[in-house]
Amino acid sequence: MPDESTLPADLFSDMDRAGPIPLYHQVATRIESAILNGSLPAGARLENEIALSQRLGLSRPTIRRAIQDVVDKGLLVRRRGVGTQVVHGQLSRKVELTSLYEDLARSNKQPSTKLLTHQVVGADERMAEILDVPLESPVLHVRRLRYADGVPIGVLENFLPETFTTITAAELETSGLYQVLRARNVTIRVAHQKIGARTATAEEGRLLEIGHGAVLTMDRTAFDNSGRAVEFGHHCYRPDLYSFEVTLVDK
Repeated sequence: MPDESTLPADLFSDMDRAGPIPLYHQVATRIESAILNGSLPAGARLENEIALSQRLGLSRPTIRRAIQDVVDKGLLVRRRGVGTQVVHGQLSRKVELTSLYEDLARSNKQPSTKLLTHQVVGADERMAEILDVPLESPVLHVRRLRYADGVPIGVLENFLPETFTTITAAELETSGLYQVLRARNVTIRVAHQKIGARTATAEEGRLLEIGHGAVLTMDRTAFDNSGRAVEFGHHCYRPDLYSFEVTLVDK
């Protein structure tokens, strides 16, 4: 666990305690500046609220609100058992045919994966219809917890038809799913995607370290260049660390 980082005293030396700008906002903007200029690097752990409030002579609610403002911008993350930690910022993902693993790597974030489920199951009615396979035919069910720079960012669940039941746990722990498929000469040509939001389940809240908060969701069915469905995914993401970016064009 990284040591707590004490914010430089001079960071707050010019605060106007009698002016019109709320003190929590002044504290938040100075913490944000320290993160953006590198004074607080990614992975650094902030001193706790009590210590910071005592050092600055401010109330704990003021410090808590200031830190929450920076958390809401995706620059800090609260982690149970760890404290408040600096992250690189929110990942804004363009809606295109890429995997989260690849998007993280392109954004200079270190992706890592914890495999939660890897098993061959019989296709139920819904999966049989989505993947266009016979009912009860073998499909690979995988579920992964994806991290960015050691911080949990999404729970990824996928179902793949029988052709891909040979995909190993080791492959999924070290690569993105689309990288694994491309290694099997699969060209993903088109996908149908639905984006939404909902309250996290108890398990998702625990895995993503957000309690009973909200999650962004994405359902995607991807097809190869022959029109065959190659995977269905149901994923959920932390909204404080992740967003979708879409470009709209008027026809």
